[in-house]
Amino acid sequence: MGVHGARTSIAIIIPLPRVNARHNPCYRPPMDTFLNLGVSLAIGLLIGIERGWQERAAPDGSRVAGIRTFGLLGFLGGLWALLGRELGPLLTGAAFVSVAALLIVAHIADTRVRGSVGITTSVAALVTFALGALAVLGYGVVAAGGAVVTTTLLSLKPLLHGWLRKLEQVELQAALKLLVMTVVLLPVLPNRGYGPWQALNPFEIWWMVVLIALISFSGYVAVRLLGVKRGMLATGVFGGLVSSTATTVNLARRAAGPVPVSLLAAGIVIACSTMFPRMLIEISVVNIDLLSPLLWPLVVMAGVGLATALWFAYLSRGERLEGAVPLRNPLELRPALEFGLLLALIMLAAEAARHFLGEHGLYLLAALSGTVDVDAITLSVARLARDTGANGADVAIVLAALSNTLVKASLAAFLGGRQLAIRVIPALLAIAGSGIATLWLLS
Repeated sequence: MGVHGARTSIAIIIPLPRVNARHNPCYRPPMDTFLNLGVSLAIGLLIGIERGWQERAAPDGSRVAGIRTFGLLGFLGGLWALLGRELGPLLTGAAFVSVAALLIVAHIADTRVRGSVGITTSVAALVTFALGALAVLGYGVVAAGGAVVTTTLLSLKPLLHGWLRKLEQVELQAALKLLVMTVVLLPVLPNRGYGPWQALNPFEIWWMVVLIALISFSGYVAVRLLGVKRGMLATGVFGGLVSSTATTVNLARRAAGPVPVSLLAAGIVIACSTMFPRMLIEISVVNIDLLSPLLWPLVVMAGVGLATALWFAYLSRGERLEGAVPLRNPLELRPALEFGLLLALIMLAAEAARHFLGEHGLYLLAALSGTVDVDAITLSVARLARDTGANGADVAIVLAALSNTLVKASLAAFLGGRQLAIRVIPALLAIAGSGIATLWLLS
């Protein structure tokens, strides 16, 4: 039997291993492999630049990790992911554990020397290794985005800590209440209609309560963080997100003091104008089809209000409003329940008005409801138009906005006196007139 025959016999009994092209010394990996490794390195360098900049004043050799170390960590993650792809994913996991152990040892040594107990840099190093591995495993876009988010979050330390110092316990509790309202209560509510005409849907009612609470709380947080030092226009905008009526009342009451009337008028008008973008948000969330006929009327009213407020602010340039604008926390449980009850009543009334009186009944209800709360009638009519295809929903919502604007004009005149009235009333009437004219031209 020749040598060739012997090899054949052995091969039949014991299968010889196949030669993988990647194990061939002449094998050339695809260009994507080099590009992915480059992304891994770039990820590490990006995060390392931020970490190195934060500790740029520290002497060489005293940092746990700098730009070079982070660059190598990202590259190392890519290399181990490449090896793990060939030899098994457990290898990459073992490498991650090894890097974590090394960082723990380095952190303990750094703590003994400098007394620092912060682990941000160590955690960032582990994230860098993981992102470097992701880049090689084919998730380059995810890895690059994660690196940008990580670097941004690391760089925001002074800003985030400043916000945290301004945060009060009642506001932290309010944020937790919002999470309970959204994550805990909302999913368990039945999503079906009850009552006459099946008009009351517990899930949708509470979801709308959460929507209003979220918009209001965002404005409340902005007022708390920015304060009045940012200017009356900013205060009016964010105060209007919380409650344009409450902002109008609080500013009008200051007209008896030394504050320039034009400055107060600017704050009131911009707070009232903030109502219109807020309504657009509510409509787009509940019934996007209704946004088209209402977009221009509400945008025009907001634009006229903004222009008027800027004119008043120009007249009072150089002046400041001393003291904060007091606003109640919008996430207290009682106001949320009261709004939910009001919303349910208006939903039922809107369905009844449409059923018995048609469009004209809906217009009357919108005008009356707008004097109390524009959010409830906006959400109710938008939902009604979505579910039943009711006509005249756009006119009803504009009527609600107009009646609410006129009520705030009356409050400003009554509480602020003659000088404030001769500024605010024409401005708010101009806002209302522009809305009517735009709606008429588009009809």
